[in-house]
Amino acid sequence: MNKPVLLSVRNVSNVYTDRKLNAFGKIELKPVLNNVNLEIHTGEIFGLTGKSGCGKTTLARCILGLTDYEGEILVDGQKQVEKSAAIQMVFQDPGASLSPTKKIGWLIEEPLVIHNIGTPQERIQKVDEMLLSVGLDPSYKTRRIHELSGGQKQRVCIGRALILKPRLLIADEAISSLDVSAGAQILNLFRELHQNMKLSILFISHNKDAVEYLCDRIAVMEKGALLCTASSGVDEIS
Repeated sequence: MNKPVLLSVRNVSNVYTDRKLNAFGKIELKPVLNNVNLEIHTGEIFGLTGKSGCGKTTLARCILGLTDYEGEILVDGQKQVEKSAAIQMVFQDPGASLSPTKKIGWLIEEPLVIHNIGTPQERIQKVDEMLLSVGLDPSYKTRRIHELSGGQKQRVCIGRALILKPRLLIADEAISSLDVSAGAQILNLFRELHQNMKLSILFISHNKDAVEYLCDRIAVMEKGALLCTASSGVDEIS
Protein backbone atom coordinates (compact mmCIF):
# COMPACT_ATOMS: atom_id res chain seq x y z
CA MET A 1 0.00 0.00 0.00
CA ASN A 2 1.46 3.32 -1.14
CA LYS A 3 -0.73 5.60 0.98
CA PRO A 4 1.02 7.44 3.82
CA VAL A 5 0.96 5.95 7.30
CA LEU A 6 -1.61 7.68 9.53
CA LEU A 7 -1.26 5.62 12.72
CA SER A 8 1.84 3.77 13.82
CA VAL A 9 1.79 1.49 16.89
CA ARG A 10 5.29 0.42 17.89
CA ASN A 11 6.14 -2.20 20.49
CA VAL A 12 3.13 -1.35 22.65
CA SER A 13 2.67 -3.37 25.83
CA ASN A 14 0.30 -3.00 28.76
CA VAL A 15 -0.29 -4.71 32.11
CA TYR A 16 -3.12 -4.55 34.62
CA THR A 17 -2.61 -4.90 38.36
CA ASP A 18 -4.73 -7.46 40.19
CA ARG A 19 -4.89 -7.59 44.01
CA LYS A 20 -5.80 -11.02 45.33
CA LEU A 21 -8.70 -11.48 47.78
CA ASN A 22 -8.66 -8.08 49.49
CA ALA A 23 -6.84 -4.77 49.88
CA PHE A 24 -4.02 -6.52 51.76
CA GLY A 25 -3.63 -9.33 49.26
CA LYS A 26 -0.72 -9.94 46.95
CA ILE A 27 -0.53 -7.70 43.88
CA GLU A 28 -0.07 -9.51 40.58
CA LEU A 29 0.67 -8.03 37.16
CA LYS A 30 -1.46 -9.38 34.32
CA PRO A 31 -0.09 -8.75 30.80
CA VAL A 32 -2.79 -7.47 28.43
CA LEU A 33 -0.82 -6.29 25.39
CA ASN A 34 2.42 -7.90 24.36
CA ASN A 35 4.69 -5.93 22.04
CA VAL A 36 1.99 -4.93 19.52
CA ASN A 37 3.07 -3.41 16.20
CA LEU A 38 0.75 -2.23 13.45
CA GLU A 39 0.30 0.56 10.90
CA ILE A 40 -2.90 2.07 9.51
CA HIS A 41 -2.68 4.05 6.29
CA THR A 42 -4.60 7.19 5.36
CA GLY A 43 -7.98 6.31 3.87
CA GLU A 44 -7.80 2.68 4.99
CA ILE A 45 -10.35 0.59 6.88
CA PHE A 46 -8.25 -1.63 9.12
CA GLY A 47 -9.89 -4.55 10.89
CA LEU A 48 -8.82 -5.92 14.26
CA THR A 49 -10.43 -9.18 15.30
CA GLY A 50 -10.03 -11.81 17.99
CA LYS A 51 -11.86 -13.41 20.88
CA SER A 52 -13.27 -11.38 23.78
CA GLY A 53 -10.56 -10.55 26.30
CA CYS A 54 -7.70 -10.72 23.80
CA GLY A 55 -6.78 -7.03 24.27
CA LYS A 56 -8.56 -5.31 21.38
CA THR A 57 -10.32 -2.65 23.48
CA THR A 58 -7.24 -2.06 25.61
CA LEU A 59 -5.26 -1.33 22.45
CA ALA A 60 -7.96 1.11 21.33
CA ARG A 61 -7.79 2.89 24.70
CA CYS A 62 -4.00 3.12 24.41
CA ILE A 63 -4.34 4.68 20.95
CA LEU A 64 -6.80 7.21 22.37
CA GLY A 65 -4.44 8.03 25.25
CA LEU A 66 -6.89 6.78 27.87
CA THR A 67 -4.73 3.89 29.12
CA ASP A 68 -1.04 3.89 30.04
CA TYR A 69 1.29 1.73 27.98
CA GLU A 70 4.91 1.06 27.16
CA GLY A 71 6.07 1.67 23.59
CA GLU A 72 5.18 4.37 21.08
CA ILE A 73 2.01 5.45 19.27
CA LEU A 74 2.34 8.03 16.49
CA VAL A 75 -0.27 9.93 14.46
CA ASP A 76 1.18 11.41 11.27
CA GLY A 77 4.59 10.75 12.76
CA GLN A 78 3.85 12.68 15.96
CA LYS A 79 3.11 11.34 19.43
CA GLN A 80 -0.60 11.06 20.12
CA VAL A 81 -1.85 13.60 22.67
CA GLU A 82 -4.51 12.61 25.20
CA LYS A 83 -8.00 13.87 24.27
CA SER A 84 -6.79 14.93 20.82
CA ALA A 85 -9.58 15.49 18.29
CA ALA A 86 -7.52 13.64 15.66
CA ILE A 87 -8.88 10.29 16.86
CA GLN A 88 -12.45 9.65 17.96
CA MET A 89 -14.19 6.48 19.09
CA VAL A 90 -17.58 4.82 18.64
CA PHE A 91 -18.31 2.50 21.57
CA GLN A 92 -20.10 -0.83 21.77
CA ASP A 93 -23.19 0.30 23.70
CA PRO A 94 -24.62 3.52 22.22
CA GLY A 95 -27.20 3.88 24.98
CA ALA A 96 -24.55 3.86 27.70
CA SER A 97 -22.34 6.43 25.96
CA LEU A 98 -25.06 9.08 25.47
CA SER A 99 -26.82 11.12 28.16
CA PRO A 100 -30.54 10.26 28.34
CA THR A 101 -31.42 13.75 29.59
CA LYS A 102 -30.06 15.66 26.59
CA LYS A 103 -31.54 16.13 23.14
CA ILE A 104 -29.79 14.66 20.11
CA GLY A 105 -28.86 18.08 18.73
CA TRP A 106 -27.15 19.01 22.01
CA LEU A 107 -25.23 15.72 22.09
CA ILE A 108 -23.82 16.14 18.61
CA GLU A 109 -23.10 19.85 19.04
CA GLU A 110 -21.32 19.44 22.39
CA PRO A 111 -17.85 18.60 20.93
CA LEU A 112 -18.01 21.77 18.82
CA VAL A 113 -18.86 23.82 21.90
CA ILE A 114 -16.04 22.25 23.93
CA HIS A 115 -13.52 23.04 21.18
CA ASN A 116 -15.03 26.51 20.59
CA ILE A 117 -15.73 25.83 16.91
CA GLY A 118 -18.13 28.12 15.02
CA THR A 119 -20.96 30.41 16.00
CA PRO A 120 -24.23 28.98 17.38
CA GLN A 121 -25.80 29.27 13.93
CA GLU A 122 -22.83 27.60 12.26
CA ARG A 123 -22.91 24.78 14.79
CA ILE A 124 -26.61 24.15 14.16
CA GLN A 125 -25.88 23.89 10.44
CA LYS A 126 -23.02 21.45 11.09
CA VAL A 127 -25.29 19.32 13.28
CA ASP A 128 -27.97 19.22 10.55
CA GLU A 129 -25.37 18.23 7.94
CA MET A 130 -23.95 15.52 10.19
CA LEU A 131 -27.38 14.05 10.93
CA LEU A 132 -27.98 13.76 7.19
CA SER A 133 -24.54 12.20 6.72
CA VAL A 134 -25.34 9.42 9.19
CA GLY A 135 -28.79 8.79 7.72
CA LEU A 136 -30.98 10.73 10.15
CA ASP A 137 -33.31 13.65 9.45
CA PRO A 138 -32.40 17.03 11.07
CA SER A 139 -35.69 16.83 12.96
CA TYR A 140 -33.95 14.27 15.21
CA LYS A 141 -32.27 17.22 16.95
CA THR A 142 -35.26 17.58 19.25
CA ARG A 143 -35.50 13.90 20.23
CA ARG A 144 -33.94 12.12 23.18
CA ILE A 145 -32.17 8.78 23.32
CA HIS A 146 -35.13 6.78 24.66
CA GLU A 147 -37.08 7.66 21.50
CA LEU A 148 -34.53 6.00 19.20
CA SER A 149 -33.88 2.43 18.12
CA GLY A 150 -30.51 0.79 18.73
CA GLY A 151 -29.36 1.48 15.19
CA GLN A 152 -30.45 5.11 15.39
CA LYS A 153 -28.58 5.55 18.68
CA GLN A 154 -25.41 4.21 17.07
CA ARG A 155 -25.85 6.64 14.16
CA VAL A 156 -25.97 9.46 16.71
CA CYS A 157 -22.77 8.15 18.32
CA ILE A 158 -21.08 8.04 14.92
CA GLY A 159 -22.22 11.58 14.11
CA ARG A 160 -20.99 12.83 17.49
CA ALA A 161 -17.61 11.20 16.87
CA LEU A 162 -17.28 12.64 13.35
CA ILE A 163 -18.43 16.20 14.05
CA LEU A 164 -14.82 17.25 14.81
CA LYS A 165 -13.59 15.72 11.52
CA PRO A 166 -11.10 13.28 13.08
CA ARG A 167 -8.26 11.75 11.09
CA LEU A 168 -9.11 8.30 12.42
CA LEU A 169 -12.35 6.79 13.69
CA ILE A 170 -12.13 3.80 16.03
CA ALA A 171 -15.26 1.63 16.02
CA ASP A 172 -15.04 -0.78 18.97
CA GLU A 173 -17.61 -3.60 18.62
CA ALA A 174 -19.95 -1.01 17.12
CA ILE A 175 -22.45 -3.58 15.83
CA SER A 176 -22.31 -6.25 18.54
CA SER A 177 -25.24 -4.82 20.52
CA LEU A 178 -27.45 -4.48 17.41
CA ASP A 179 -29.68 -6.99 15.66
CA VAL A 180 -28.53 -8.40 12.33
CA SER A 181 -30.45 -5.93 10.16
CA ALA A 182 -29.36 -2.83 12.09
CA GLY A 183 -25.79 -4.11 12.22
CA ALA A 184 -25.70 -4.55 8.45
CA GLN A 185 -27.00 -1.01 7.98
CA ILE A 186 -24.26 0.37 10.24
CA LEU A 187 -21.61 -1.55 8.29
CA ASN A 188 -22.91 -0.01 5.07
CA LEU A 189 -22.92 3.42 6.73
CA PHE A 190 -19.23 3.00 7.59
CA ARG A 191 -18.56 2.20 3.95
CA GLU A 192 -20.44 5.30 2.79
CA LEU A 193 -18.64 7.54 5.27
CA HIS A 194 -15.31 6.05 4.26
CA GLN A 195 -16.01 6.86 0.61
CA ASN A 196 -17.65 10.26 1.06
CA MET A 197 -15.37 11.64 3.79
CA LYS A 198 -12.16 9.77 2.84
CA LEU A 199 -12.33 8.48 6.39
CA SER A 200 -9.74 6.20 7.98
CA ILE A 201 -11.29 3.60 10.29
CA LEU A 202 -9.98 1.09 12.82
CA PHE A 203 -12.84 -1.42 12.99
CA ILE A 204 -12.64 -3.72 16.03
CA SER A 205 -14.91 -6.74 16.18
CA HIS A 206 -14.99 -10.41 17.16
CA ASN A 207 -17.30 -10.92 14.14
CA LYS A 208 -14.91 -12.15 11.46
CA ASP A 209 -17.55 -11.98 8.69
CA ALA A 210 -18.22 -8.29 9.40
CA VAL A 211 -14.49 -7.52 9.47
CA GLU A 212 -13.87 -9.28 6.16
CA TYR A 213 -16.86 -7.53 4.56
CA LEU A 214 -15.83 -4.04 5.60
CA CYS A 215 -12.05 -3.88 5.91
CA ASP A 216 -9.14 -3.50 3.52
CA ARG A 217 -6.73 -5.34 5.82
CA ILE A 218 -7.25 -7.52 8.88
CA ALA A 219 -5.10 -8.26 11.93
CA VAL A 220 -5.86 -11.12 14.31
CA MET A 221 -5.14 -10.69 18.02
CA GLU A 222 -4.76 -13.44 20.60
CA LYS A 223 -3.70 -13.06 24.23
CA GLY A 224 -2.51 -9.51 23.67
CA ALA A 225 -0.35 -10.22 20.63
CA LEU A 226 -0.96 -9.81 16.89
CA LEU A 227 -0.76 -13.19 15.19
CA CYS A 228 -0.99 -12.11 11.57
CA THR A 229 -2.15 -9.46 9.11
CA ALA A 230 -3.79 -10.11 5.73
CA SER A 231 -5.88 -8.46 3.04
CA SER A 232 -9.61 -8.99 3.43
CA GLY A 233 -11.65 -11.23 1.19
CA VAL A 234 -9.51 -14.30 1.76
CA ASP A 235 -11.00 -17.61 2.85
CA GLU A 236 -8.41 -18.10 5.54
CA ILE A 237 -5.99 -15.75 7.28
CA SER A 238 -2.55 -17.17 7.68
